[in-house]
Amino acid sequence: MNTTQSRTVQMIYPCVRYDNAKAAIAWLKSALGFEEQEVCAGEGDTIAHAELKLAGNLIMLGSVKDDPYGKSPQSLGGATGGIYIAFETPAQVDACYARAKAAGAEIVRELSDTDYGSHDFGVRDPEGHVWSFGTYRPQAT
Repeated sequence: MNTTQSRTVQMIYPCVRYDNAKAAIAWLKSALGFEEQEVCAGEGDTIAHAELKLAGNLIMLGSVKDDPYGKSPQSLGGATGGIYIAFETPAQVDACYARAKAAGAEIVRELSDTDYGSHDFGVRDPEGHVWSFGTYRPQAT
């Protein structure tokens, strides 16, 4: 990171639900390089709450429940949104892409340089969530 730039503190935490949260955690770790920060077991074979981190960003996830907080894209028949994770350098994006490709991830947007200055790509996880990774860092004004 350039020492003249100040790192923005994360204030938005994406939260996603999975039909099989344990398998999702394993996939996110192996295919995309996420690390576990916290995993809390739920009833039966479910995950009540999990926190995973990548490139200084934290996401939360858990098993689907019968509540108003969401269903999995798999159960809805398609994704309703996506998650974007920003990296500091193009080399980090390239490494994540190579890891995802080697793991057999479904690439939904190939690695490319965009008109708005990002170096990025997108994947779909086994339950249908769309994940994008790149160097674009929008800033609130």
